[in-house]
Amino acid sequence: MELLTERYADQIRGTNRCFDRIVVQGLLEPISYAKGMTCYFYSHDLRIFDFTEWAKPLRDLVRDNAHQVAVEAGVPLVYIRKMKGNKKVRQEDLVKEALCKRGDRDGLVCVLAAMERCTTFRPWYDDQQKYAYFLRKEGFCLHYYFYFQDAELGLCYVRVPTWAPFRLQVYWNGHNWLAQKLKQEKIGFQQYDNAFTDIEDFERAQKIADKLRVGHIYRKLDELAQRCCPVGKRLGMKYSWSTQQAEYATDIIFERKADLQAFYGRLTRQLVEVVKPKHSATFLGKQIHSKCQMEIGNRYDVRPEGTRLRHFMGPASIKMYDKYGYVLRIETTTNDVSFFPQYREVRPIRGRRKRAYFRWTKMRKSLWSLPDLAHVMNRANQRYLEFISALDMRPYQVGAANLRRVSQTVIAGGRGYRGLNFFSPQDQQLLQAILQGEFHISGFRNQSLRQHLPKLSSAQISRLLKRLRVHGLIKKAHRSYKYYLTTLGMQVITTGLKLKELFIVPQLAPAA
Repeated sequence: MELLTERYADQIRGTNRCFDRIVVQGLLEPISYAKGMTCYFYSHDLRIFDFTEWAKPLRDLVRDNAHQVAVEAGVPLVYIRKMKGNKKVRQEDLVKEALCKRGDRDGLVCVLAAMERCTTFRPWYDDQQKYAYFLRKEGFCLHYYFYFQDAELGLCYVRVPTWAPFRLQVYWNGHNWLAQKLKQEKIGFQQYDNAFTDIEDFERAQKIADKLRVGHIYRKLDELAQRCCPVGKRLGMKYSWSTQQAEYATDIIFERKADLQAFYGRLTRQLVEVVKPKHSATFLGKQIHSKCQMEIGNRYDVRPEGTRLRHFMGPASIKMYDKYGYVLRIETTTNDVSFFPQYREVRPIRGRRKRAYFRWTKMRKSLWSLPDLAHVMNRANQRYLEFISALDMRPYQVGAANLRRVSQTVIAGGRGYRGLNFFSPQDQQLLQAILQGEFHISGFRNQSLRQHLPKLSSAQISRLLKRLRVHGLIKKAHRSYKYYLTTLGMQVITTGLKLKELFIVPQLAPAA
């Protein structure tokens, strides 16, 4: 199959594949869950209903640490509200403002604080079992956002709650990570936001992107956790990291906006009509069965970054949009990593089988599954690229060429013959005349046309017939003076008259 990248190879600057948005969750074991917190309290001889008194010193520790980190780095600690007056406050705008003031050097950029929803626990006592334990509940607490310009991860943030169980959230972008690697390798590139618009050596950049070392990322996350949240050190615990959200992007970078926009609009319209739920499942490596309860569908949006077409199935989706007009991005996203399969070792809990064995099962959320996740998401992008490459865009291209052929001036024998104008009364009268039913069977001559065009002389009609022949709308019968409509002529004339009668005239008519 000829892929889209091969079909437009002369118009493409290069391609790039790597992770885009990655959100990682850090959990303190075993207190991240209600049952684990219950066991922790019992093992340390703590009363279940003393949970608030136990958590308050840790809350103060997180607050003091946030102020100390901000003072040592010389950056402001800004308390923000979601709405300031009638204007919505966006953290991204505050971070951009801070970056403009300090530059893009490595280090802490700013610290933001906001009241947000969090998951915590509440004590509960069971009268029947005479047993106290914790239940999960939703609440609100103050969260600190530590934004860093890191030498390895690029621009990232660490979200630290001030209340137990102190679940951390770390965001970083694969394009920023790759940009830092390209700087170290001294490979020139141009980056705008989260997309590369040009890379000096696309092949070397792709090899670097494919060598994502999870161990380095894991150690970097441990360093950020120790700096931003000292609770783990106080309790003698260590954070374990899992992937919460992930996006993997395949970027096809075109030389000019006109090259991509020449076919992108038609491609999206055709995909909206063609892609069905079974296709969306196939892209993501799934099958639709009778017990499937996941929501499946398509969504078309027009955004500032470009026109986006999204095919979703449950927590996963695959998107395509023209980023900044000349970067065609195909991106697979998921809010649940276990949606995708993984061939890994499985240790049975119960049953006859006692030894561990390998099989296809749900992907682990552990950070160590990132290479397998990248492979699976890349295959989803590749399947989507093959699907859109298989769509037959030739009818659109032939139609555009025929439209130019009949509407533009053609030079023949040193003389120019102007194209058709469907808004011209003379051209409309001529097209309606040669579209008469009797002419389809026996053809038409100069003399027969004069009956329908009495105001024109024989010489004028001869020039009109020559003009139609030059544009390929009519053809002359062999050894005769008869003319017949060509297939192109029939298509052009009927389309033009239908466009006029059904759309143009009714739309221009005065309102009743």
